[in-house]
Amino acid sequence: MQGKTRGKQTETDSKRKSVYFVSLGCPKNRVDSEVMVGVARSSGYEVVADAEEAETIVINTCGFIGEAKKESIDTILEMSELKKHGHLERLVVTGCLSQRYPTELSSQMPEVDHFLGSSDMLKLGDVLRGGAERMLVGHPADWVISAKDPRVLTGNRVHAYVKIAEGCNRVCSFCTIPEFRGKQRSRTIDDVVREVEQLAAQGVVEINLISQDTIAYGRDLSKESRGSLAALARRVADVEGIRWVRLFYLYPETINEELIELLGQHPRVVPYVDMPLQHAADAMLRRMKRGHGANRQRRVVERMRKEIPGLTFRTAFIVGHPGETDEEFQELCDFVTWAEFDHVGVFRYSDEESCKSFGFDDKVTARVASSRYRKLMSLQRRIARKANKARIGQELDVLVEGQSEEHDFVMAGRHAGQAPEIDGQVYLSGAEVLAGQIRRVRISQASDYDLVGDVIDEESFTAAPAPKKKKRIALKMFDAPASIASPTTEWR
Repeated sequence: MQGKTRGKQTETDSKRKSVYFVSLGCPKNRVDSEVMVGVARSSGYEVVADAEEAETIVINTCGFIGEAKKESIDTILEMSELKKHGHLERLVVTGCLSQRYPTELSSQMPEVDHFLGSSDMLKLGDVLRGGAERMLVGHPADWVISAKDPRVLTGNRVHAYVKIAEGCNRVCSFCTIPEFRGKQRSRTIDDVVREVEQLAAQGVVEINLISQDTIAYGRDLSKESRGSLAALARRVADVEGIRWVRLFYLYPETINEELIELLGQHPRVVPYVDMPLQHAADAMLRRMKRGHGANRQRRVVERMRKEIPGLTFRTAFIVGHPGETDEEFQELCDFVTWAEFDHVGVFRYSDEESCKSFGFDDKVTARVASSRYRKLMSLQRRIARKANKARIGQELDVLVEGQSEEHDFVMAGRHAGQAPEIDGQVYLSGAEVLAGQIRRVRISQASDYDLVGDVIDEESFTAAPAPKKKKRIALKMFDAPASIASPTTEWR
């Protein structure tokens, strides 16, 4: 996804006070990038849409899996070429890759002027003011986003991601996130609500709550500060102007009654669950150290389907993990066929040197992993196509996001079962609509992931306008690694 921001500048200003951002990876990285945009703005910098106009370029990297690391390195090298022509004087690399490999990057990439880690967003101000050290990678547990941080939304102002915690306490054998994000640190409910109130004042109507392990929210807080995920979501949904609240990255453990009731009955908490299950064979789940077996996963899926009316279920799986047999992969395919998930992301296992699975025997070849990837995605595509075709003739509430990036002069939005940027869209016809409205739409056409519909109601809701005198800022966003199926998700 690519957005554009243009500001009026003198030639001197563009050389001295212009910054260009590249944000790679997941929505959590995007939130971090938006904080750094805020830091840059408060430091007197203009965010520009053309890298060749920038005096400073900031690359927020992903270091999660092999293809994401390669994309990060390729981007760094590409941007460093602008030192040879154009205005670029300072290249800053931040995020997970530099947190994970600070020594290696420092010695092998002399073209980079400053390195910041995954918890060093606010240090960008020191870099921009000048005189900062080259290596500023701190401890991964040094920072948690706060409502007082100078975050600037990128893209449209209809939806926003809100991080409710940082880090993870799980010990999944395939995952390196705790290594460069640290242990779980939850924000207080009051602090999250303050941020949501600020976002609502800017016209945001949909809040997407994210973290590495959302179901574990609050467990690390003191008794005085602790609150449940359901209590947090309820408070967020009560903020004036917020119409939809969505939960991402729920771990497949026992879901309590409070959360089930919230998802099934609250008028503004959408019945949407993102729960990466990773596999469905008992032996594979043990190797992955997921802490549960296939029967529990089936019970969780069955219960949520039964008790949450209109549930949309998104999940993710890994194929090609060490030791995965043909029989175990078939168990996974059978499980997907049985569950008929609404959205599925598929990853090919990435053999990361610091994860436990790296030392496992019985490695699956890249060729076999790719074959399993294609088979599972083909299976899910048929399920998604069938589900979308069944929506033809249905009437749905659709949140209008704005003009389609794929089709000129066409407005697009999403129904409650489509998360922003990963689950497809609804293309609209039949009436004039405005971004931020929620309109009643009758579905007339369907593809594998997208829908087309006719607006059938009168104007029902208009989002609060964005504050005047504030330019819209957009990051240069890159697509997810090729090992992630479209629509995408994360391993977590």
